[in-house]
This record gives sequence, structure tokens and C-alpha cells, in this order.
Amino acid sequence: MRYGVMNSPLNSLLQEVEALGELGFDYIEVTMDAPYAHHSVIKAHKAEFCQLLNSFGMDLVCHLPTFVSTADLTDTIREASIEESLRSMRMAAELGAIKAVLHPSFIHGLGAMLPDLARKYAMDSMARLLSEADRLRLTVCVENMFPRALSLVRPEDFDALFDRFPNAKLTLDTGHANIDGGTKRILGFIRRFPDRIGHIHASDNRGRDDDHLPIGAGTIDFAEVVNALKEIGYNETITLEVFSKDREYLAISRNKLEEMFTDA
Repeated sequence: MRYGVMNSPLNSLLQEVEALGELGFDYIEVTMDAPYAHHSVIKAHKAEFCQLLNSFGMDLVCHLPTFVSTADLTDTIREASIEESLRSMRMAAELGAIKAVLHPSFIHGLGAMLPDLARKYAMDSMARLLSEADRLRLTVCVENMFPRALSLVRPEDFDALFDRFPNAKLTLDTGHANIDGGTKRILGFIRRFPDRIGHIHASDNRGRDDDHLPIGAGTIDFAEVVNALKEIGYNETITLEVFSKDREYLAISRNKLEEMFTDA
């Protein structure tokens, strides 16, 4: 198993790599969001960024922009969001990222009143992005969402997507799945898509909000989740999405998961 950490785009990218590199993880998952990890910022500091990764022996996973609106009902907003995602994807490929995470758009505003139309736009946008990923030979893992996103929340919501896009993989976000779904929903994803899980975001919560707590601090039964992952032979990447000022909780969470995989 390979374990990674995620930067905060609110801090200097290079300083984040230096701080996270000291923790001894296998890779960094770069959130390609403004202001400090936008694709333009990465491009401007590409040489220093790559040098730092090499110095720590870390690989790279790229998390395409989170706060864009590829399902928006307004054409110009939707097009701008798609373009931001495409540029980020091309930068990820240029950097040699081992995979990229696609965080589907929230359906909100008037889109929540016309969810079928918004989901159609979301799927059309997804088609453009995944087509470009194929051209770039970049593995893209689509993330499951939390309930208020109104799209791609339950395991069965991914059936049509995976039927249409055979090269797309799943980023299983344990925190998202636990909200209103519990450990049962996490296990549902694992059992429904044993061959499509390409990446995992691991964090805990109490089943109501996406708290990004350390492993074991919430209500997720991670021992059961690890057992299910062992059963399908998962041995890929796990990013600890533990957001705490004290980053020692990242290493603690990694150690807990490692022990669970050993004992499973």
C-alpha cells in the first residue's frame, strides 16, 4: 500500500511540500486550487516543485480543482469551469502524475431545482474531461460525493458513469460515504466496484459533516473497511485527508491503517 498526504491550497505550495515531505509519506496529492496551488502557480514554480518532490522521494497525485461548477446551468460559468479542469489535467500529465482525482461539481442554486438538467450537464462535462484524460493517457479517479452535492452519492449512482467511461476509476472517499450512509455505504462501494477502485481518500467523521478527523476519531468502522479492501486485493494509493493543525495526526492515522492491514 502507498500512503499520501494532501497540501492546503491556502498555503505556499513549496512550503507545503517541504513540511509534508518531512513526514515520510510516499506521495503528495496536490489540490490544484487557487490561490496557492492553481495550475498557473504550479507552472511558475515547476522546477522547484519537482526538485522538492525528488528530494523527498515522493510521487505525485493531482486533485483537479474542487471549487468549480461543471454542472452549472449558466453556459459561460460551466465552460470556464471545464477549461480550468482541462488546464489542470494537462499540467498533471506534464508533471507525470501517477493519477488524478476528479471531484464532481456540486449541484446547487437553481440547479437543485432542476437536478436532472444539472446532472446532464455534469455528465456532458465529465465526458469532455475523461476524453482528454484518455488522450493524455492519464488515469482519472472520480470521487464519490456527500449527499448535499445531489449527484454521485450512492454506489448505484456510478453504474451509468462506469458503463459509459470504461477507463474511469473510482476515488472512494470514506468520509463522504459515511455521511448519512455509514460504514455500510463504504462497504457498498467496495463490493460493487472491486475492479474500479483506483484511489482512496481516508478520513473519519461522525456521520453528519465532512469533518476530516483522524482515523478512529469518528464513527467509521475502519477495521471492517480494511477487511473488505483486503478481500478485493486493493493495494494502491490511500491519501490521508486528515485536516488538523497538528500534522502528527497524519502519521498516526497512517500507522493505524497499516496496523489494520497487517492484522486483517
